[in-house]
Amino acid sequence: MQRSNSIKSVVIIVLALLFVSCKVKSSKSESSNKNKFNLVEKKATIGFSIDTLALERWQRDLDVFMNKAKELDAEVIVQNAGNSVDEQIKQLLYLMERKVDAVVIVAKKRDSLTEPIKALRSKGISVISYDRLITDADISLYISVDTERVGELMARRFISTGVGKKWYLILGPEEDFNMSLLQKGVSKVIAGKGISIEGIFYTSGWNYDVSYNEAVNLITSGNIPDAIVCGNDAVAGSVIKAFDDYYPGYHVSICGQDADIAACQYVVRGKQDFTVYKPISELSEMAAEYAVQLAKGKKVSEIVPEQRKINNGYAEIPVVWLDPKIVEKNNIDEVIIKSGFHTYGEVYR
Repeated sequence: MQRSNSIKSVVIIVLALLFVSCKVKSSKSESSNKNKFNLVEKKATIGFSIDTLALERWQRDLDVFMNKAKELDAEVIVQNAGNSVDEQIKQLLYLMERKVDAVVIVAKKRDSLTEPIKALRSKGISVISYDRLITDADISLYISVDTERVGELMARRFISTGVGKKWYLILGPEEDFNMSLLQKGVSKVIAGKGISIEGIFYTSGWNYDVSYNEAVNLITSGNIPDAIVCGNDAVAGSVIKAFDDYYPGYHVSICGQDADIAACQYVVRGKQDFTVYKPISELSEMAAEYAVQLAKGKKVSEIVPEQRKINNGYAEIPVVWLDPKIVEKNNIDEVIIKSGFHTYGEVYR
């Protein structure tokens, strides 16, 4: 009887040891699977390379982008080139060394990034060209507001208000491809309408002292055009300042783009005829979403199924274009304030 009980005890102990052993193995297996899962679901890391953050526009873009990326559980490494092509190239190579999964670029100079982008792509890193088209490079996707459409809207609005036949263009830098698109849009609309472009001036480096001086030259030469199309609202603001300083009380028809706070204030005060609102929040959020999906291995064809293309000198590049809107005194509340782009106090202060 005692021997029987001893055998039973041994069997119970052996079974208990087997159970514990299986439990430990199961726990290790679960831990191993969990680690594998974590590797698959690791946080995406996005590089954001921008030529400068000196403008209100770019600060807003970056803020929206960062917030959306955070919402998507992605990390963003921001690199500000401070208006230097050489610095932007170095920073892109630094992002490559940091092993980011995707890079979003606002280029300082459209044709200067061929080699660093080649290096990024050789490591399997996706590259999104943001707002400004990067040319002669293997970019994955271009996302922007349709700048040719911006030019068309500007020209049509000036024509509809009967501003006169002598126009002048004070644009941004010639190397900014958006300026080519804007000019193309203007030229398309005015063709055959008896309107003459008296001159085209490119503001080197988006230096607003330069555009101010060009406006001063126009005023002092006595060859003042009927309308001035500006590359952005900051350029328009520099032209308005020149007229305030050298020809106070005189109004020349002026337009810009970006719907900056200062430009919106000028619009309601009658100093600037209109600006063009670009859905920056939507643009930035979409760029963040696309960057995260590309970082996680999705193909461009999967995230942008209905593709339009643009030739950037390297290849036909998939492009996403958003539509702009004219903003003037009679619709600024609807487009700008109700959308939350600027507050009533900011616009009307």
